[in-house]
Amino acid sequence: MAEADRVHKEKKQKKRTLPRGTSDYQAAWIVDDSDVSGSDSDDGSDNGMVVDEGEYDYPGQGDGGKSDFEDDQASLKLRDSDDETEADSMMMDNENLTKEQIEEDIRKIKEAHAEDEEFPDEVDAPVDVPARKRFAKYRGLKSFRTSSWDPKESLPPEYARIFAFDNFTRTHKHVLSKALDMEQGSLSECVPVNSYVTLHIREVPTHIASKLCILWKTMPVIACGLLQHESKISVLHFRIKKYETYNEPIKAKEELIFHVGFRQFITRPTFASDNFNSDKHKMERFLHAGRFSVASVYAPISFPPLPLIVMKSRGDSLAPALAAVGSLKCIDPDKIILKKIILTGYPQRVSKSKAAVRYMFHNPEDVKWFKPVEVWTKLGRRGRIKEPVGTHGAMKCILNGVLQQNDTVCMSLFKRAYPKWPQHWFPLST
Repeated sequence: MAEADRVHKEKKQKKRTLPRGTSDYQAAWIVDDSDVSGSDSDDGSDNGMVVDEGEYDYPGQGDGGKSDFEDDQASLKLRDSDDETEADSMMMDNENLTKEQIEEDIRKIKEAHAEDEEFPDEVDAPVDVPARKRFAKYRGLKSFRTSSWDPKESLPPEYARIFAFDNFTRTHKHVLSKALDMEQGSLSECVPVNSYVTLHIREVPTHIASKLCILWKTMPVIACGLLQHESKISVLHFRIKKYETYNEPIKAKEELIFHVGFRQFITRPTFASDNFNSDKHKMERFLHAGRFSVASVYAPISFPPLPLIVMKSRGDSLAPALAAVGSLKCIDPDKIILKKIILTGYPQRVSKSKAAVRYMFHNPEDVKWFKPVEVWTKLGRRGRIKEPVGTHGAMKCILNGVLQQNDTVCMSLFKRAYPKWPQHWFPLST
């Protein structure tokens, strides 16, 4: 017992070896080798998958002119595999395959597993581009629901142009009470009912004024005042559902016309699932019929509750088609929407809880880079990557049970998604 206590204290006092310049937030994404079986741990030279420091420009980087990505590559040099087993060397008996042969082999395997292709997020790692470069903005999550994600990390340039509330609920109440006080103020400032007024609007472009002159002959042109903050742009989230009679696909980030309350503007939304038990939402590539989704857009601020009508343009000659309906849910630039991809690999040799997996990656450096990310299978197994095998991206994985030969090994990666900034805001300005 005394010996066990001493070893436990030494493990607690052992200092983790992290890449140069790694912050505390980045360190949380790096799996400690002491958390897994000691007999299967590798040498301490693996830094694993970390956030590229050059992309986020963290303070304290004194690299001179040296690229951080080159440093990461240098830290991932493979050690000589002297203890490689005979089965591992037999696995790579087809290392001399060309790029076309590898892609053809992957295609045949995917066709054989067509009945299991129920995950729409699956993508293939490119053969000619390293996966650590192609998926540099992605990271792994231990738990989609409970893992932390900093909402202020690596924001796009568009976030410098939007407005954010410290407390939206309190601001909403304050704005409505202020508007109510103005309505109950002096009656001399109001226009009597059944009176005609003339509105003079300055600084209107000529082509928009000419369009308005044509429109007022066929439909009413509405003039309405704005509440405080409603002239500013922020990130609005709508709860929408595809209209029953609209059969065309609605893809994320394509131009749609949002009619919110009395205002109409053009947006390029992202769609996400509506999670109630998590602060993160999974991005959807299309608006699916039969259920509600959350559409996030850059748009002028409006205060809920407000109805929403989504229309899709069909050209200048035809009127826009009714595509979806919904309502304004909230205004929150910090809402996290994550795009998910799944990399897949296929077991070639299985020995109890260990398996040799290929075609998830195509070079050993990528295997070392994504080593800290957990892997799982479609039949319910979970595990981790132990080490690369050979020179063509095969790897040895350790799972929590016996892996079946017809199973598929998967790895989930995530990156934050944002709506697109529209090229023009209003239909009349096109």
